[in-house]
Amino acid sequence: MKKVIVLGATSAIAQATVRLLAARGASLYLVGRNAANLEAVARDASTRGAQKVEFRALDLNDCEAHASLVERAWQALGGLDGAVLAHGVLGDQTESQRSWAAAEVVLRTNFLSAASLLTELANRFEAQKAGTLVVISSVAGDRGRQSNYVYGASKGALSVFLQGLRNRLAKSGVAVVTVKPGFVDTPMTAHVPKNKLFASPEQVARGLLKAADGRKNEVYVPGFWALIMLIIKSIPEPVFKRLKL
Repeated sequence: MKKVIVLGATSAIAQATVRLLAARGASLYLVGRNAANLEAVARDASTRGAQKVEFRALDLNDCEAHASLVERAWQALGGLDGAVLAHGVLGDQTESQRSWAAAEVVLRTNFLSAASLLTELANRFEAQKAGTLVVISSVAGDRGRQSNYVYGASKGALSVFLQGLRNRLAKSGVAVVTVKPGFVDTPMTAHVPKNKLFASPEQVARGLLKAADGRKNEVYVPGFWALIMLIIKSIPEPVFKRLKL
């Protein structure tokens, strides 16, 4: 990926990914909500070797703005051959249970806005018969659990959307890469007690780019999460519903 739009560029995983892409000499179009933070990420990317860096502050939940956003990125970089979707919110499960408005924010941010952006990008990549779409989903989407089922539902929907998109775009030479991290030590999980299952943003970014380079379909980062989720998915529902997960 040499001309890449990074969505949610101020998130910890995205920043780590931007640093790696910049070191490769990629041209970058960075999008996020906070203009000051975006500018700092852009300056850092320039010092690390990015060929060109542009940025735009935007609330990515504004789906009506997505078509013009992709067009501006396309014009700014002279086309795109890669996209990294890294925006998202964890939300609060208890609050989401009590308030549909709170749940809707999680679903809109993690799934609906991502699906809208992917539709715009996929149509352009399909037309040029080239490109790589890399999207951060989550192991939480593999099976619903009482502790985070609203967040899990948003990521599960995203993963299924990506499966269908991958099937559609395969004949066009466009790669659709689903990245499923487990626990990641980021500001979004600052309130969660840490243990050995937590990965760093840099570790996830390295796994993300390795998967993109290899045009993988779906990867768990770190890889041991594939086994963990296989076990969790294999638990019979009559047993699973009695567990406190």
